[in-house]
Amino acid sequence: MDFSYSPAEEEFRQRLRAWLADALPAGWGETVFEPEDEEERYLFRADWDRKLHSGGWTGINWPVEYGGHGATLTERAIFAEEMARARAPESLNIIGQNLAGPTILRHGTEEQKKRFLPKIISSDEIWCQGFSEPNAGSDLASVRTRAELRGDKFIVNGQKIWTSFAQYSQWCFALVRTDGDLPKHKGLSFLLIDMSSPGISIRPLRQISGESEFNETFFDDVEVPAENIVGGINEGWRIAMTTLAYERGPEDCLGRQIRFKQELEKLIDVAASKPSNGGVAIDDPRVQEKLGRSITEVEAMRLIALRSFSRYKNGGERGSDASVVKLYWSHAAQRMYENALDILSPEAVLSDNDPLADAGGKFQLSYLQSKAFSIYSGSSEIQRNIIGERLLGLPR
Repeated sequence: MDFSYSPAEEEFRQRLRAWLADALPAGWGETVFEPEDEEERYLFRADWDRKLHSGGWTGINWPVEYGGHGATLTERAIFAEEMARARAPESLNIIGQNLAGPTILRHGTEEQKKRFLPKIISSDEIWCQGFSEPNAGSDLASVRTRAELRGDKFIVNGQKIWTSFAQYSQWCFALVRTDGDLPKHKGLSFLLIDMSSPGISIRPLRQISGESEFNETFFDDVEVPAENIVGGINEGWRIAMTTLAYERGPEDCLGRQIRFKQELEKLIDVAASKPSNGGVAIDDPRVQEKLGRSITEVEAMRLIALRSFSRYKNGGERGSDASVVKLYWSHAAQRMYENALDILSPEAVLSDNDPLADAGGKFQLSYLQSKAFSIYSGSSEIQRNIIGERLLGLPR
């Protein structure tokens, strides 16, 4: 693996870094942060998406003819790193830009590309993902939301869950059952659904962290034009596997790795100043062991992601290696936040509104959020099955 960058790639990095320094508010990440109110935070992120677009930093590696900038895969990796390094706000349209867009680019018709891609890049249309259901999360092929073709429309009935940002979305890509007589993987289709359609209702779900990013979404005789199918009828599983390869892939991991590293550095600072047994917490060999393991695992996240990027650059297809990336980072991050609460000791129970909470209660919130890491984007059990069967050749 070659870790060096060309002069053009270094110029790209410095140009992006300079733009971020100018675009983000003064004091960002130190004294200025995202709004705490959820509604205000998502409006803030929508504004940030528009600023990114006006600066030419959305869809950077998409084809120019669809509104992208034709950047290389390496530049896409640099973009993920620099956004995280600057602690830039996460995109409100992350599902559209990272999942819906690449899937439509790969499998959509020319009409679908021209219709949807420019508005994804501009964030004029926000997207959500309609995959999981109450009885079909890890076993995605068991979805029961049905779509019946009647003339030139599909009639959709059913329920989706964990539909992140559905309350802010204009569009949803959904995996639906179009043939109940075929084997479960074979009878699925991939639809693009207008969220303003009559018959759609959204119910936000309060999470353990106190946030309501996730939603239940109900479809009651929702009409979807037949031209909104991606691929053919009953080809949805193949299309969905492309979506999941992007969702679990190295682009996401590279950005996460840097954000995890920033929190780990903050944890090291806390341990180095926290009084304990006549010294400070970091003097304890057990604390040193926990921190050392997290330092190693966070760095390994970066190397695993770069290995996948290297394979893609050499012409390799996206596939099961994404499961290795996803499985590793989700558990390494969970262990890091478990270590954080162990190091905080009795103060770990203090929340963010307590003036005595270390680091403003950030580690407690991150610990609660991390409980979902090994579930969303495919549970760890499913990732292990994929790795065992498709990469290691083990029997089912």
